[in-house]
Amino acid sequence: MEKNPDEILSEAATGMGVPLNDKQLSLFYTYYRELLAWNQKINLVSAKSSLDIPIKHFIDSLTPLPFVLDTSARLLDIGAGAGFPGIPMKIALPSLKVFLLESSRKKTSFLKHIIRTLCLDETTVIHNRVEHLMSDDSYRNGFDIVISRAAFKLSDLLRISSFFLINNGVIMAMKGGRVTDELKEAVDLCETFGLTYLSCHDIRLPVIHDMRKIVLFKKVPTM
Repeated sequence: MEKNPDEILSEAATGMGVPLNDKQLSLFYTYYRELLAWNQKINLVSAKSSLDIPIKHFIDSLTPLPFVLDTSARLLDIGAGAGFPGIPMKIALPSLKVFLLESSRKKTSFLKHIIRTLCLDETTVIHNRVEHLMSDDSYRNGFDIVISRAAFKLSDLLRISSFFLINNGVIMAMKGGRVTDELKEAVDLCETFGLTYLSCHDIRLPVIHDMRKIVLFKKVPTM
């Protein structure tokens, strides 16, 4: 008998050390339903199997949580799309202050809708292009964490993130299984952007066993 999305999500999250309570599972299920409904009108996610949304999108979005040291951090999700990873992280860790940057008007409409539907406080949608936002000094040094889920090449993400991060702020780059060449180039460029390389972590998604990597960098305080 095939498990429903709630069961898949609950078991997978517990297995990776991020247990979800009943309220959180209810929010994820509402998010799941809304994604499917909106996906019929605009292209938000790939959902070819019953595992795609709960594992490839929801669970994948929760993999950075063990590396969030400040549970009330201001987190900027660049290229948020349908809300990944920012909204799942917010559901699982409600004390986070989440900012979702997305350039697509249709996707920002969905993000605003799902934030209202799930009653997520301290969750803000920024409808803009990242290069335009970098011309606004009010966003400079404004975030503790900058995260992006496979939206940018690492070297580009470092350049962008250095503008937004506070001193000692952390970049969390969510990547697929192969990043060797990208990572070498990014590490070589760290000093140029006032950053230092911290670590690279191998993540195997439960159930489907796909490999992911989370690469961490930190902004170095200037004298």
